[in-house]
Amino acid sequence: MSSPPSDPTGPVLVAVEDAPEPFEEFFAREIRSVTGLAYSLTGSMSDAEELAQVAFTDAFRDWDRIGRLERPGAWVRRAVANRAVSRRRRLGTEARAVVRLAARPKGSSGDQPEITSASNQLFALIRNLPARQAQVVALHYWEQCSVAEIAEILGISAGTVKTCLHRGRATLAERLRADTEPHHTSASGAQP
Repeated sequence: MSSPPSDPTGPVLVAVEDAPEPFEEFFAREIRSVTGLAYSLTGSMSDAEELAQVAFTDAFRDWDRIGRLERPGAWVRRAVANRAVSRRRRLGTEARAVVRLAARPKGSSGDQPEITSASNQLFALIRNLPARQAQVVALHYWEQCSVAEIAEILGISAGTVKTCLHRGRATLAERLRADTEPHHTSASGAQP
């Protein structure tokens, strides 16, 4: 079976029947070019090298499939481009959060809740929530961020924030009730 002609604007995920070239040869041929692409997207050589390394690692892990693509180099370049966009979004979100925090009026230590033994127990419960719920709950209660602010910081929709906040509160309430309920024992000392 012959593969369709190469179209630089067309799909890169067209598989061919030929055995893939050895990954080492592919890597040696493409690494400089892919790292250059990553550098042009990030402006940082260390970030570019990391993006290229991750993309090539992903390609290596699935080389039996990716190596059979008509243009495996295009797959790696797409992976680098997608990660560069994600990195830029994350950095933008972090920068906006830093600006917002820096713009807060400087005040006494009363700006933040005092950390007590009880709050440490609550923080432990929050850390045991699923990661996204823990992030939302912490931003809402510790940083006193609105739903819209949390959505912006985490790069998620306001609806997702509300869902995570609701589920996180419900789980925390359940765990706090379980921790505060008295444990009854029978005459033999065994719990019912």
